[in-house]
Amino acid sequence: MQTETQPRTPAPWTPPRGSDIEMVEVGPYWDAVRAPAVVGERALQLLGRAAGAVIADYSQMYWLIQPGAASGWPRIRQVGVLSPPLAEVTYVGVPPAARTRGPGLHWRLPVGPGQYFTGAVRLRDALVQAVTAEEAAVR
Repeated sequence: MQTETQPRTPAPWTPPRGSDIEMVEVGPYWDAVRAPAVVGERALQLLGRAAGAVIADYSQMYWLIQPGAASGWPRIRQVGVLSPPLAEVTYVGVPPAARTRGPGLHWRLPVGPGQYFTGAVRLRDALVQAVTAEEAAVR
């Protein structure tokens, strides 16, 4: 069984300190996994304390993962992997460090010590379960 750990300290990148949203290129510091908010909330419940930093807006959630960690993932309905080898140059809007509440773009789970990357294997498993549960609830 493969184990995953979260780095104790973040990579050289940190969220903006001011009040403006910053567009950050996916890949140099982290990749992102995007899911609809309803699926994302289910996944967060499944992940519990294993969740790393998550950006949220009105209808989407973005998990930060180690660069390249999701490159071998099979396709998951409703979920997008934002990673340079899998997509053209992609940017994600990143809220200021202090913006931890909506409405609008905010940190659902902010970057902090011990809370940076979500382990890709755990995230994939939680998203598969969340998508399955959401699709069953809609039927």
